[in-house]
Amino acid sequence: MSRFPSEPRSDKAGLESHPQQGDALTSRFLQTREWTEKLCEPLSAEDCAVQSMVDASPAKWHLAHTTWFFETFLLRPYLPKYQVFHRRFSYLFNSYYNAVGDRHPRPQRGMLTRPPLEDVFAYRAHIDRHMAELLDTNESIETARLIEIGIHHEQQHQELLLTDVKHLLSCNPLLPAYREEDPRPICGDGTDQATESQFFTYEGGVREIGHRGDVFCYDNERPRHEVLLSSFRLAARPVGNAEYAAFIDDGGYRRPELWLSLGWDIAQRDRWERPMYWADHEGREAFTLYGARPLDAEAPVSHLSFYEADAFARWSGKRLPTEAEWEIAAADLTPETVETANLAETNLLEPIATNDDAVDRPAQMLGDVWEWTASPYVGYPGYRPPAGALGEYNGKFMSNQMVLRGGSAVTPQSHVRKTYRNFFPPEARWQFGGFRLAEDA
Repeated sequence: MSRFPSEPRSDKAGLESHPQQGDALTSRFLQTREWTEKLCEPLSAEDCAVQSMVDASPAKWHLAHTTWFFETFLLRPYLPKYQVFHRRFSYLFNSYYNAVGDRHPRPQRGMLTRPPLEDVFAYRAHIDRHMAELLDTNESIETARLIEIGIHHEQQHQELLLTDVKHLLSCNPLLPAYREEDPRPICGDGTDQATESQFFTYEGGVREIGHRGDVFCYDNERPRHEVLLSSFRLAARPVGNAEYAAFIDDGGYRRPELWLSLGWDIAQRDRWERPMYWADHEGREAFTLYGARPLDAEAPVSHLSFYEADAFARWSGKRLPTEAEWEIAAADLTPETVETANLAETNLLEPIATNDDAVDRPAQMLGDVWEWTASPYVGYPGYRPPAGALGEYNGKFMSNQMVLRGGSAVTPQSHVRKTYRNFFPPEARWQFGGFRLAEDA
């Protein structure tokens, strides 16, 4: 029954994707909508309905919420005589937009056995038909801007859908696979010794970070501004599984002096002893989107909290980079870099080891794992959230979160940018969170 492409497509500019009107924007909209549904093809209706923890959402909810976004912010205000698909969906599938109205409690999304999955797909088809009408009849700058935001919003949920499904399947004693065939190259097993990473030096001084130009970005990436940096050194690659296993072997989870106080309390409360999906302390096997698989010793370690990354950095005598340091190191990234990165378009779905043995700059800055930084998620100097409900998109979360940079193995190419600021609470582990080390020069 599939009407979907065989692989995700993206704007190959990648790092700098211009908002587009006309046929190009319509094509990107449809490709994004189709790919979300393609991601659900390996899932049963039961898989799509279950919520495995409060932080995650059912696949059915992701399918509906991304659709609600277009209905709420585009069709209702901009398409004359539009009739809503179901009057209660605005309550069921709102996420956190208080200005829009009340919403179903997040912890109870997994209790929504109704509407059935087929009704959610009918809802998506209804919205797509009317969005096609809007695209044909309204070519205003404002609607093009909102459609671009909606496309990127749906790409965020494509990544969340996969990370949420991974957590869901890991809770099943059968350890079922999201996808059976595993195409990833494996460079080493869990018994391999860790190899020390090379470091690159960056001179200090007054630098600029933040988004520039009129290409698409989120409001939290602006304004571009000056920062004063001391000279620093950044690791050539993210910390790998074998390196992290050495931290565990040296009692990393039993040594409170390595941990921030709140991180230690959470680790003890939740009995953390290893990364989230590792089957044992040695890192011989881990749960993946392909089910239980041998762990690649050389691949970036993932599914760690900020607290675990920070503890490892202390153990190694290094530190985590600030987001300004990370962005300065990423300044030389080009559109060609994004095309070769392990992002969603590779279809590998998990972090892999780099095969670049002769790098002249840090590798894997894009893709594989989101990299925790030492920076709290706050607004840049002069930041003001946009007016209206969409002002709640980023600004309202600027408290008790830490910044991650770079994208993961399930981030779409056209969604990632070197100025992109992801953010999660420091205890979050179910995302593809990893890290690389830094030190003062």
